[in-house]
Amino acid sequence: MRLRELGDAALTLELGDSIDRAVHAQVMAAYEALANESLPGVTDLVPTYRSLTVHFDPLIIDRQALIERLTAATTTPSKSVMAGRHVEIPVRFGGESGPDLAEVAKATGRSAEDIVDTLCSLEFTVYLIGFLPGFPYLGDLPDWLRLPRRATPRTAVPPGSVAIAGQQAAVYPWESPGGWHLVGRTEVRMFDAANAERPALLAPGDTVMFVRV
Repeated sequence: MRLRELGDAALTLELGDSIDRAVHAQVMAAYEALANESLPGVTDLVPTYRSLTVHFDPLIIDRQALIERLTAATTTPSKSVMAGRHVEIPVRFGGESGPDLAEVAKATGRSAEDIVDTLCSLEFTVYLIGFLPGFPYLGDLPDWLRLPRRATPRTAVPPGSVAIAGQQAAVYPWESPGGWHLVGRTEVRMFDAANAERPALLAPGDTVMFVRV
C-alpha cells in the first residue's frame, strides 16, 4: 500500500501494481467505506484498477485526518459488499459492425463463432471509466483471447463499437481514434450528458454481459 500526494487537494492510495479482481475489490471496499461516510470537504472519489484518488478541500478537512481515515478504510473490512448494477448490452458482431472479428479469429486460431460465443458467455467487471466520458474498461478476457493492440490505430472508431485489447474489452461511447480490435457494435448509449444524476451508463463495480443480436 502506497499513498501519493497529488498537489494540495488530492491523495491517491495505491493498493497494487496489476489489473487484478482481488486488488480491485480492495479499491472498491475503500471507496465504499469513504462514500458511506460522506466526509465534509471530500469532493470526489475516483476508483481505478488498483488505486483510489480522493479529491478534497484542504480548507474544510484536515489532510492528516483524511490520510488516517483513508488508511483505516483499507484495513477495516467492509460490513457490506458493494453491489454494482448488472447491465446487458445488445451487440451486433462481425461485418461492418465488427470489422476486426475475422482477424481476431485468425490470430487466436479460433472461429469467429467461438469468439462471439466466448464474449457473450463472460460476465465482465467494470474496473474503471476513463479515456473518454463513459468509456468502460471491462475485464477479464481468457488468456487465449488476449491480443496486443492493432499495429496501426484507426483515426476514427464509430461510437458504440465493442472492442478488445490485452485482457480487456470496452465500448466506445464517442467517435474517436483507437487501436483496439473492433468485434461488434451496440446502439446502447454509453454516456448521456443530459442525465445529471448518472451520465455514464456504467460505473466501477458494475458487471456487464454482451448479448448477440
